[in-house]
Amino acid sequence: MTERRSKLLMIGMIALFVYFLLPLFWLFVASTKTTGDLFSSFGLWFSKDFSLLSNIRQTVTYDGGVYARWMLNTVFYSVVSAGGAAFLCALGGYGFAKYRFRGNGAMFALVLGSIMVPTTALAIPTYLLFSKVGLVNSPWAIILPSLVSPFGLYLMRIYAQDAIPDGIIEAARIDGASEFRIFFQVALRMLSPGLVTVLLFTLVATWNNYFLPLIMLNNPKLYPVTVGLAAWSSQSAGGGGSTGALLSSVVTGSLLSVIPLITAFLLLQRYWQSGLSTGGVKG
Repeated sequence: MTERRSKLLMIGMIALFVYFLLPLFWLFVASTKTTGDLFSSFGLWFSKDFSLLSNIRQTVTYDGGVYARWMLNTVFYSVVSAGGAAFLCALGGYGFAKYRFRGNGAMFALVLGSIMVPTTALAIPTYLLFSKVGLVNSPWAIILPSLVSPFGLYLMRIYAQDAIPDGIIEAARIDGASEFRIFFQVALRMLSPGLVTVLLFTLVATWNNYFLPLIMLNNPKLYPVTVGLAAWSSQSAGGGGSTGALLSSVVTGSLLSVIPLITAFLLLQRYWQSGLSTGGVKG
């Protein structure tokens, strides 16, 4: 019975492995092909002409090198949003976990309820609000909504509950430390694994965000890479000749855009795993 269960688990793991890695493999293979080869050759294997370098050159030089600008915009939006959201979630999660005040439970229940609200449902109200204050078509239109992360706040509250002993906080108070000093010099260090976990989640969410920048931005120089590649894809679908050849640039640009995310996960993997395990296990 145990051996049969192990085989089923192994089959399931292999299926998940293929499910998650097959699109990445296809993306890499497609990035090595010309636009013609994308339609004339087998999708999951390389064609005779290995055109990866020429595709990369075409992608980063097309339209005056606007792709590099989109990547820089994406990095800026994602890093600022992820850093700010992680800090705010750590501050709020620590407050919910370690302070008892009237309405604590009700406010945290409201946070849990807001997790169920899809972000796309808030996009239009956010646009109307930002248009009133003149923030539309600016980087703040992307950064400010991304600073709000109900799931990150929930995760940091659960993590802080067990990661920071109450005795350490009381000892710091006896020594005369202020509440903010306790948070910045004591609690924040203990929260670093959970902080990195929230940072990664927010980084990926902002990096892959498409709908919010689509409705907030109309200046192509402010586009993130998601909206920029979608614009190229529309051009390639609607035109012929040089615009039709843009399809290979869209695929190659998509490959280049996932490399920073993969790198971030590999570099911060041990903190991320530690954050999830410590926050999910009662000590």
